[in-house]
Amino acid sequence: MTVIGQRLRELRRRAFAGRAGEIELFRSMLGTGGVLYLHGPGGIGKSALLDVLADAAVTVGADPITIDGRYVPPVPSSLQAHSIGDRAVLLLDTYELLAPIDDWVREEFLPALPADAVVVIAGRQPPSSRWLADPAWRELIWVVALRNLAPCDSRAYLAGQNVPAEFHENLLDISHGHPLALSMLVDAVRRGGCALPRTLGDLPEIVRELLTRTLDEVPGPRHRLALEVCAHANVITENLLRAVLGDNSAELFTWLRTLSFIEEGPYGLSLHEVVRDVLDADLRWRDPERYAEVHRLVRADLVARIRSAPDAREQQRLLADAIVVTCPRTRLAAYVAAARPVDHHIDALRSEDTAPIVEMTTQAQGAEQAELVDYWMRRQPGAFQVFRGPTGEPKGFCACLDLRAEDIGADPGADSMWQYTQRHGAARSGEHVRAWRFFLDRDHGQASSPSLTLFAVCQVLDILIRDRSAWTLVGAYADAGLWGPTLGYLDFWSAPEAAYTIGETTYPVFAHDWRRTGLAEWLQLIAAREVGAPARPAVEESTQLVLSESEFAESVRAALRDLHMPQALQRNPLMRSRVVRSSAAGLDELLAMAAEPLRADRRGLFEVVDRTFLRPVGPQERVAQSLHLSFSTYRRHRDLAVAHIVDWMWEREVHGHQMSTG
Repeated sequence: MTVIGQRLRELRRRAFAGRAGEIELFRSMLGTGGVLYLHGPGGIGKSALLDVLADAAVTVGADPITIDGRYVPPVPSSLQAHSIGDRAVLLLDTYELLAPIDDWVREEFLPALPADAVVVIAGRQPPSSRWLADPAWRELIWVVALRNLAPCDSRAYLAGQNVPAEFHENLLDISHGHPLALSMLVDAVRRGGCALPRTLGDLPEIVRELLTRTLDEVPGPRHRLALEVCAHANVITENLLRAVLGDNSAELFTWLRTLSFIEEGPYGLSLHEVVRDVLDADLRWRDPERYAEVHRLVRADLVARIRSAPDAREQQRLLADAIVVTCPRTRLAAYVAAARPVDHHIDALRSEDTAPIVEMTTQAQGAEQAELVDYWMRRQPGAFQVFRGPTGEPKGFCACLDLRAEDIGADPGADSMWQYTQRHGAARSGEHVRAWRFFLDRDHGQASSPSLTLFAVCQVLDILIRDRSAWTLVGAYADAGLWGPTLGYLDFWSAPEAAYTIGETTYPVFAHDWRRTGLAEWLQLIAAREVGAPARPAVEESTQLVLSESEFAESVRAALRDLHMPQALQRNPLMRSRVVRSSAAGLDELLAMAAEPLRADRRGLFEVVDRTFLRPVGPQERVAQSLHLSFSTYRRHRDLAVAHIVDWMWEREVHGHQMSTG
């Protein structure tokens, strides 16, 4: 008679996907013996893999015995109670609960087994140092860290569960291939009909279950807060914990290193992707204010470290870490997060790079695009940045052109982006038009790669350090559907009229006018979006006005004339200009500040401005008399003083200088 347990095993076997390498390694051990030590965080699929290994053992005539640490006490008799004969296969599950007898297992129990016995140990923690410190055990033990399922295995699992193909990519992005998360998402989709979750935050019941299954009991609130800090950082160091949590950071850092879902790397600790997402979604839902405060503190520490980085390579690495964690929850975010540039870096263009860059462009984007890349490498070599692999060879490249009127006519892409700026607010004297024209990875095109993450680093660095930019346009990508949501998140609006076609490919263009939304406002906007706070969408229309230099000068002169007529002053175009909107001071205060440097002028220019505009004493003839000046001399001094005020205001309008309103 078939029992329910047999049916359950068959259903589980049919649903299982992946782990081909681990299964093949186990098969190779049958008949020769040894220990296979599997470790990984909760929900990674250890128990499911042990079931498959037990079935594989049966097919070759072995006698598998499974002992689960959840159901037996951690004493030697729990294992001694089982009779283990020849061709035996012993499977020890949830081994972390048997840790009290680990030394006995290694030193007494396993050595007493038949020489051809195969033992599989599965637990959350890797083997203790005493296993690997013994040269003999190093010859008999294979240690395997179980990771998330590969994308192809995740898709195979979803297909086997009859999940519609159009759901696959979204569910893979949310789960990162974590088996338990993937299984629970399948169940949620089935229960919800055709409803498709966008993030784990859409499924609080799954977040709650994953927290229970992946996190052991947390010792106290400070430890829980340390985990929440980890969810906001790609790399966790003791210094980061100290900056956010203050004292006892060393103790908390030591505790984090003991957790199965924490990995140690060359720069610090990293949290397993699914655990990070679960902690992020839980705190965001449970305590939005605390979530925002933790994010603010971690973000401030990261910005400080980026600014104080000793060299460009370290600055790039830190910014890549920030992008991995804080980029938006879109398909592109998954692309970037999956492609950390561990051994890749950004470098300047060298003469020997020209040929390989032209070649990779020809292969991926066609001869016409390659000719334009070659043209711009000769015309603006400094616009190009090369992404180098471990041996220094070019793995990819990007280029941000500094467009000028004399550049127009050679490249349809540059022409289209330049003409867009001319129609929507031409750059003024001293301002730049920045245009991201090219991006490519040699092996992956514009798909997920270390080059993609480094390209994002280049774009953000250009925003942060480039002065006097009027426009930044992004016209390097070919997939508007993929890039649109993320660029919108970064406050770049779609500019369809600027799109252009090279060969058979049409490149969409996205634009941002820094005179309408300056760097300080942009940073506030992005910070708000990172924590889910209300923020306006990326739109071309803006309440900020971009004035030409002559229009700006006339508006300053009008504001001085109307300085003591509040209603007229409110209608002045300067009220919608960058210099006013980016300052805490009002227009009248700014004009007074602009006049202050004139106090040092020996001709009395400040007194002319003060009695004519700031604190008027009557008609201008009377002002001239009060200053003992002829009217012609007075007018000359007045015009000089007004010109100085116009220049002072224009300098801050164009360059965005920070001003004290003290």
